[in-house]
Amino acid sequence: MSHGEKPETHGIDTSRASAARMYDWLLGGTENYQVDRDACVTLLKIAPSTQQLARSNRDFLRRVVRKLAAERNITQFLDHGSGLPTQDNVHEIVQQAKPGAKVVYVDNDPMVLAHANTYLDDNENTMVLDYDMRRTRAIREATKHFLDWTQPIAALFISVLHCLKDDAGEHQPSPAELIEAVTRELPSGSYVVICQLVSDDQQVRDGVTELMKQVTDDNWGRVRTTDEVRSYFSTLEIENPPGLVDVLDWWPDTQPPPADRRPSDWVEWGGVGRVRK
Repeated sequence: MSHGEKPETHGIDTSRASAARMYDWLLGGTENYQVDRDACVTLLKIAPSTQQLARSNRDFLRRVVRKLAAERNITQFLDHGSGLPTQDNVHEIVQQAKPGAKVVYVDNDPMVLAHANTYLDDNENTMVLDYDMRRTRAIREATKHFLDWTQPIAALFISVLHCLKDDAGEHQPSPAELIEAVTRELPSGSYVVICQLVSDDQQVRDGVTELMKQVTDDNWGRVRTTDEVRSYFSTLEIENPPGLVDVLDWWPDTQPPPADRRPSDWVEWGGVGRVRK
């Protein structure tokens, strides 16, 4: 494993919840604390389908990276906000199809970095960067000798953009601006994968957003609408079919559930865009 430079993280703060650790708990993991579990219990009261969405989102990740590696011949992946290692991580999936594929994980959660350094240490085709995902140019500079930036790269933003604010201050791009910046850096033929938690219910959007701001000490963005997420693809050629959809409908391995058996509070929504220059 290659390590990034200029670490940005500090010690693990167990006094406030972490979105990465909450996601780990929702997936049945053990790398979390009581503060994370308590926050999840409250979150489930506002949006009962949250645990179901976490699992369907993980299934989407598996499908999309497998398809890009096996069918689109993508051998370089840049995973923004990668989260805690679980089963079937990006490098494990793509390297089954392409043994020499390279994967860069970008995250600045201290617990994520601690576990990544342990689990990925024996894989020379993975790199871990302790960076804020919004530092686009710094990420490119740090990976210039690991990734080939003249060849297609798949940039992943899997259920992470809702963690970013619309206006976080100077030099901190909004989610839409971040996607534009990443797209400018990527060579033609690259792919950008985006999905985010969205809701048409204003009460759910406001309730979840307020809760997450409280439990993470305002280290979160907000729940958005499908139209807002659609705007992130404005500079990309959307892969169609299936287009931008509930991730349950993105090339599913099994028959997706009917409408009356799907979450009605919020969904994971998005798809894949191709970079054309």
